Amino acid sequence: MLAAILLYVAIGELVGSVSTISNTTTFYVLSMATVTIVGVILVVRRTIVIQSAVALSVRPADPATLGRWRAGYLMTYVLSEAIGLFGLVLRLTGFTLSQVAPFYVAGFILLLFFGPRRPIREARA
Repeated sequence: MLAAILLYVAIGELVGSVSTISNTTTFYVLSMATVTIVGVILVVRRTIVIQSAVALSVRPADPATLGRWRAGYLMTYVLSEAIGLFGLVLRLTGFTLSQVAPFYVAGFILLLFFGPRRPIREARA
């Protein structure tokens, strides 16, 4: 998924802008969508991933909890990738690389920051 964001940058630069008229409304709408997506990622992490990881530390063989944990990570990755894709869409609609770079960087950093971690067993006293 990290490579896909780098591929978005390469495609955006090779193809360049399809349109020479850049609509600032589109930029602001996708910027607000990005802020909302980051908020949704944080909620998903807190409500699904972390709670499932805690439950898996107690019952590591529970398939339902493991499924929720995996789904939470998958949702996090899909939403992070969408932010990088917003950058490509904006680039193809006429914005410069310097204007869309924050979208690419945000998607890349979110994927790195929320990388998969195995649930850790809690130490019992």
